[in-house]
Amino acid sequence: MSGTVHGVAGEDRSDYTKAESKAIRSRSWRLLLSLIAPMKWRVILTAVVVVAQTAVRVLGPALLGLGLNAALPAVLEGEDWGPTWLIAGAYAGTAIVGAALLAWYDMLAARVTQTVLLDLRTRVFRHTQRLSLEFHETYTSGRIISRQTSDLDTIRELLNGGLTQLVNGVLYGVFTFIALVIVDWQSGLVIVVMLVPLTLLLRWFYRRSQLAYRATRVISAQVIVKFVETMTGIRAGKAFRSEPRNEVTFGKLSWNYREANMRVIRLFGTFEPALMAISAFAIGIVVLWGGVRITWDEFSVGLLLSVVLYVRNFFTPLQEVAMFVNSFQSASAALEKVSGVLEEGLSVPDPTKPVAIETARGHLLFDDVTFGYGEGRTVLPHFRLDIPAGQTVALVGTTGAGKSTLAKLLSRFYDPTRGAVRLDGIDLRNLDPGDMRRAIVMVTQEAYLFSGSVADNIALGRPGASPEEIIAAAKAVGAHEFIEQLPDGYDTDVNKRGGRVSAGQRQLVSFARAFLADPAVLILDEATASLDIPSERAIQDALQTLLADRTAIIIAHRLSTVEIADRVLVMEYGEIIEDDSPEALKQGTGKFAQLHKAWQDSLV
Repeated sequence: MSGTVHGVAGEDRSDYTKAESKAIRSRSWRLLLSLIAPMKWRVILTAVVVVAQTAVRVLGPALLGLGLNAALPAVLEGEDWGPTWLIAGAYAGTAIVGAALLAWYDMLAARVTQTVLLDLRTRVFRHTQRLSLEFHETYTSGRIISRQTSDLDTIRELLNGGLTQLVNGVLYGVFTFIALVIVDWQSGLVIVVMLVPLTLLLRWFYRRSQLAYRATRVISAQVIVKFVETMTGIRAGKAFRSEPRNEVTFGKLSWNYREANMRVIRLFGTFEPALMAISAFAIGIVVLWGGVRITWDEFSVGLLLSVVLYVRNFFTPLQEVAMFVNSFQSASAALEKVSGVLEEGLSVPDPTKPVAIETARGHLLFDDVTFGYGEGRTVLPHFRLDIPAGQTVALVGTTGAGKSTLAKLLSRFYDPTRGAVRLDGIDLRNLDPGDMRRAIVMVTQEAYLFSGSVADNIALGRPGASPEEIIAAAKAVGAHEFIEQLPDGYDTDVNKRGGRVSAGQRQLVSFARAFLADPAVLILDEATASLDIPSERAIQDALQTLLADRTAIIIAHRLSTVEIADRVLVMEYGEIIEDDSPEALKQGTGKFAQLHKAWQDSLV
């Protein structure tokens, strides 16, 4: 279960073995092909258009050479303007048709690009939502944001402009070479000879840029992670005056990012001058040999003009090939990261044959459950617990005893290593996911509120609930009074993370959300921890209402919340060491009695 998460985490590095690099590239190309496959006919049409546009462009130098050789002498000797107008019209026609085809290609390519990005962005969002809690606890939010923003933008740049650069560089170069050979095969031989140093140069540039761009994607993600982490934890940062330390750390990451980009720039600083030198050398040879042949009356000035233009046109687009390699390497590195997320398997998969449960009663059974996080120690060894429907059970114990782990297993954030967690006799792994989410609801200490109104956040418990039902839920848990005092009442926008309401008020909203959901099983994981003691006492009645007629599991360090439970379980090292009613345990001499006495002494 942990291996897949570690596998993804390990991909944010640049030192791959050859086998790893090959496997990752293969995976990335499979992803790209799967995105393009539904649009194969549109892609084919785009390819046909671009081939036609490139072929039309290649006619230009040949027409100019023909004009010098045939049309111009006709004007000078006999004042016959017919060939001139014919060639000029053909040249203008190629320009107009080429421009029209280029505009058509741009539109087709843009539609393909935007469709691919829409599909990819949706896939990443949908898949990351479905991934288990284990993944999200390992894979930081900053890295997810990097996948959805900078990595997808890099892929967009490749699909938008990079493919055009490739076409101009490769296809136009091939067509130009063919035309050159047709016009003058001897000049074509010069290009063939120049291909040797050109191939070595391109091979060197490709290999070096591949490593360089992979490093830039890794460091780019690290910069985004640090920025998101700092802004998310800004309150803690200000509380501990960590701004100078954060500035130093971020400065180092930014410097590393700069250095990674400078390595890419230095590659171009070597590649482009070398390419220009090969091009100049080839043109010089062609001009020299053409001039010699003109003196021998074996060549003409018009043909020499055509040949020089073709040789220049052959090398000039190669700079665009380098720019394509630039986009391609950066996009390949980005695609590797995105495909890594999409390849991440579900450690909590949906059942292949889900079992439906229309109305859950709430009977829970931990049937010989063994569980541990990843490669760490076993938290629950051969754990068994039977909770009858409608019973309120409180879990107490020291930190690390396994209380929250029980809640996560019951909410199916994780699956047991061995054994099963059952609801009404059905293994949660076989239960229909929709039915399970309606039957089991957890209220956590965080009490997260999403952007939107207070009413929207309460309605999250049951989408489609009427305003009257939302207000009734808020009244049931004691949240109605403070909501009415907000600027716009239930329509008040809570802002990011519920910034307009206090921690205690956010918790009351989360209680209202749970009450509206009306689950058969309710889990309160330190749900009253953010409330002060007077507020906690004030909502005891609300809790009684919230927990009535349903199975409830309360995890709390404050023993005042435990008082409302029918049964108290004291846990230690993943085992239940005490199990009885609160009153019976308080009168005893065990662990709960000691904890309760210590809690009462702290109040005094």
